[in-house]
Amino acid sequence: MDSGSPPKYKRILLKISGEMLAGEQRTGIDAKRIQWISDEIVEVVRTGVQVGIVVGGGNIFRGLAASESGMDRVNADYMGMLATVINALALQHYLEKREIQTRVCSAIAMETLAETYIRRRAVRHLEKGRVVIMAGGTGNPYFTTDTAAVLRAIEIQANVILKATKVDGIYDADPVASPSARRFDEVSYLEVLNRGLKVMDSTAISLCMDNMLPIVVFDLAVQGNLRRVVSGEHVGTLVHAGVA
Repeated sequence: MDSGSPPKYKRILLKISGEMLAGEQRTGIDAKRIQWISDEIVEVVRTGVQVGIVVGGGNIFRGLAASESGMDRVNADYMGMLATVINALALQHYLEKREIQTRVCSAIAMETLAETYIRRRAVRHLEKGRVVIMAGGTGNPYFTTDTAAVLRAIEIQANVILKATKVDGIYDADPVASPSARRFDEVSYLEVLNRGLKVMDSTAISLCMDNMLPIVVFDLAVQGNLRRVVSGEHVGTLVHAGVA
C-alpha cells in the first residue's frame, strides 16, 4: 500500500511473546532484538495508529511449565505475570529512546514501577498518542497472556489483535516438521477451534469469536511486516468469522 494511504486500523492490540524478545539466545532479553522490534512499532505509531501492546513472559519464566514440575500453579502463574512486567519495562525503555511516549499498565498493582491498569485511563493514553504496554496478564492465575491480550483488546475497543510470531501465518501442521504443511490466508474461528490449530488457546479464540474481534497472525521478524499489516496488506493469516 502507498505510504501516503491511511492505515486500515485506527487502534490495534499487538501481542508479542516473550520468546520474540529473547531472540536467538532463547532466554532473557536480547537488546538488539528488542531494539529492532521497537523500531518496527515506532514506524506504526508515527502513522497515527493507536498502539496497545501485551507482552508475554516465557523468555524469563513459564508458570505452566513450573507447575508441571511440581510448583504450586497459582504461585507459578503469579511469577509468570511478574516476568511480563520485566519485559514491558524493557520495551518501554527502547520505545522512549526513540522519543515515543509510553505507559506501562500492570494488572497487578506495583505503583513504583507501573500504573495500575484502569481501562478508561488506558484508553485516554491511547487517545493522546501514547503507546500503552499492558503487563501482568489478567491479574489472575490460570489465564494465558493470549487470553489477557484478547481481553485487553476488547476492553480498549481495538479494531484488531495482531499476534506477532516467528512464522508467516497459521499452518495445518507444523511447517518445520512437515514441509508440505499448508498455510492459510484466512481461517474462521470455528475452524481454528475444531481443528485445534496452534494460534491461541481456546479461551482466547472463543472471546474473539464472541466479540467478532479479528486476529492477524504474522511474522514480526520480517522488516516492515507490522507496518504492512496495519496498512491493510495481506500479510500472514487472518482469523475471522468467515462466510455465514
